[in-house]
Order: sequence, then structure tokens, then C-alpha cells
Amino acid sequence: MAVSSMTGFARTEGAGEASSWFWELRSVNGKGFDLRLRLPPGLEALEPKLRALAVERFTRGTVHASLTMTRQQGAVEVRLNEAVLQQVVKAAKRAAELTGGTMPDTSSLLGLRGVLEIAETEAGSALAGIEGEALIADFARALGELQVARRSEGERLKVIVADQIDEIERLTEKVEISPARSVEAIRARIGEQLVRLAGSEQKFDPDRLHQEAVLIATRADVEEELKRLSAHVAAGRDLLNAGGAIGRKFDFLAQEFQREANTLCSKSNDVAITEAGLALKVRIDQMREQVQNLE
Repeated sequence: MAVSSMTGFARTEGAGEASSWFWELRSVNGKGFDLRLRLPPGLEALEPKLRALAVERFTRGTVHASLTMTRQQGAVEVRLNEAVLQQVVKAAKRAAELTGGTMPDTSSLLGLRGVLEIAETEAGSALAGIEGEALIADFARALGELQVARRSEGERLKVIVADQIDEIERLTEKVEISPARSVEAIRARIGEQLVRLAGSEQKFDPDRLHQEAVLIATRADVEEELKRLSAHVAAGRDLLNAGGAIGRKFDFLAQEFQREANTLCSKSNDVAITEAGLALKVRIDQMREQVQNLE
């Protein structure tokens, strides 16, 4: 199954008898799934169907969907304001009585302001015919294109995260094979430190020195942390290979990676191991930034 990102963009266009339109969909990161719709007035009744279509395709991310409609030329409605016309006729009759003139003709009456009203057909009228279904179909098509865009971005992220996991494995192995972890290396370092502090003429009991080295090595042992890091590496690769909605699981796994790297650094008694541990923390943090974009 493919890996998907939570970011993407899609645009679809359509037209009907009375209007043309286009959908624009933008997707960004989110803890769950949230569809934020912007519809022209009169189209609110479409919202339940649109939400149902979106939920079928996505489990995470915030999708901003906007519909823009343009009326086709001639998509207007001419309305006769009968109340105004009656008042105009009444006034015209009275004026004719007072002046002895004649009544104005119909064309003159219709030309008076307010008698005829010209209004654009409301967007909601699309619901009355086939345009409502066409709008929904184009939205579904936009969702499909958005899904393709998110999968394309997800595959790019998959490659990046896989490379970061490889680097984490390399750094883990570097610590694992480090000679600085051996009792002999620790004993040598203790001896050098004691010589610097007490002077080269001071004699030390080799057995006691060995015991101290074993004690320090035990306290600084990171074998369990290394094993868990290796297990996390395998788990991360399994998630990438499984695909699907792996974002939440991978984010949790990244936190476990970071916890082991922190413990490794706190136990370290060698500069080289500390440097490798810090490099691990940096790489894990970079991986987590990418993982948080996954669905």
C-alpha cells in the first residue's frame, strides 16, 4: 500500500447550462481529518454529501475546499414588481385627472425605476436540476486528484525517511562496535586520569583499577539501548513497507527513537560515543519532522 502525505493541492473545473465553476482543494497537516468548506450562498444543502465523499478517501489532514461559481451570460431573471407598478398606475391616473393629460403607455411604465427588477440567478438554483449532481461529481474528481497529489508527496517522503533510518542504523552500529565500550579501554582511561592527577610516580593496584573499570563499564553499558534502537529501525522499515495511514504510528516510534538516543548520551563515558549519540538525536529529530507530514 502506498504512503501518503497530508499535504497536496487539486483543482477541477466544470460547467452547466446556467453557470461554470471550479473547485480548489488544499490539504495541510492535522491530527485528525477536518474538511473546511467554502460554498456560495444557496449551496449549503450539498455539504453532507461532500463531507461523506471526503471521509471515504482521507483519515488525516485538514482539507480546505472552496467552490467558485460564475454565471453564464444570460443567466438572469427579470421580475415585475407588481406592487410598485400598481402605485405608479394609480399616480399616473391621478396626474391625468389633475392635468387633463393621457395615461402613459406600457413601455413607459416598464421603463420607470423599480417596476422591473433584474437579478442574477442564485447559485442555489443549481440544486434544482442536474448542476447539483455535476458539482458533487467534480468535487469527487478533485478529491481523487488530491489523493494522487498526496500519494506522490508521500512517496517522496518515504525515500527521505528510509534514508534517515539507514543513517540511524549506521550510527547505532558505530556505537556498537566502538572499542571505547570495552573494560580494557575504560581501565586505560582511568589509569591515564589518575596519573595526571596523582603524578607518574604513584603506583596503583591493577586489580582495584580493573574492578573500578568494570563498575564504570556496567553503569555506562548501552547494550539495551542499542538493541532497542535496532528493533526500532526494523519497525520503521516495516511501517514504510506496509504503507497506508502510518503517520500516527511512525510519530510514536520516532519518540521511542529519541528516548533511546537520550539515554545513550546520558550513559556515555567517551567522546566518540557521545558524538555519535548527538548525531543520532539530530537525525532522529529530522526524521520526526518528515514523519509528521505522513497521513
